[in-house]
Amino acid sequence: MSILVVGSVAFDTVETPFGKAEKVLGGSASFFSVAASFFVPVNLVGVVGTDFGDKERGAFVGRDIDLTGLETVEGKTFHWGGKYSFDLNSRDTLFTDLNVFATFKPKIPAAYRQSQQVFLGNIDPVLQRGVLDQVEKPELVACDTMNFWISGQPEELKRTLARVDVLLINDAEARQLSGEWNLVKAARAIRGMGPKTLVVKKGEHGVVMFTEAGAFAAPAYPLEDVFDPTGAGDTFAGGFLGYLAAAQHRDEETLRRAVVMGSTLASFNVEAFSLDRLLTLTRKEIDERFRLFKRLTHFETLG
Repeated sequence: MSILVVGSVAFDTVETPFGKAEKVLGGSASFFSVAASFFVPVNLVGVVGTDFGDKERGAFVGRDIDLTGLETVEGKTFHWGGKYSFDLNSRDTLFTDLNVFATFKPKIPAAYRQSQQVFLGNIDPVLQRGVLDQVEKPELVACDTMNFWISGQPEELKRTLARVDVLLINDAEARQLSGEWNLVKAARAIRGMGPKTLVVKKGEHGVVMFTEAGAFAAPAYPLEDVFDPTGAGDTFAGGFLGYLAAAQHRDEETLRRAVVMGSTLASFNVEAFSLDRLLTLTRKEIDERFRLFKRLTHFETLG
């Protein structure tokens, strides 16, 4: 079973207290695709400029990622620049050059239109619905969004959420979208908009998933070396949805394991700039850290 992902393929210029990376591969679809491809084939839809060369495409080569849907148009590739504070929890956007991404209108190739799993990266909610209009009866639709769309196009976003099964956002976005400060109340309000599963990302404090069965929390994996959190949320989404797509069932226990798998992939992503760590990662390393996650949270009850 394959996953269709629609999102940005970009260049990032990132500065953290531990170094700087100039014009390296980034974008939501890039991080998601590499993470998800450890589990299932991925069909990527995005747009790049003529400055996106063989070196950048090489990140996807040798992986189960189909680039038929990656358009190349005249112009420059989306380029984002950001600087992180010392604790890596906050960042300042230095520039956002949308370039060819500014006029991106996703075109889903015929071979992708029967995709059973769809991940809508952080793009205009109208474009997200346009993607769903081109896909035939997907079994699972997952979506990401951000404060820009929540405040700028709230009604369009709500129309999109009505067609979504899983929403992945951070805690500040959950509060903004719902108008509720308390995350439990926020989750109830958001799940009432359509998504039956809400995954709230909390950075170094882990993640909380809300479903019909209740809440499930997973910590972030404790690391000595954290270099760059860029793309961690999309990497989480790739691990989460990749694991789900490969699973035999989609029950509550599988969803919980998927959360831990997403957290596992994200923990590797932050160990280096760009996709550098994901590109050297092996399935053996993933499975080993996945098992360590169980030890991290396991305890015996008394009596």
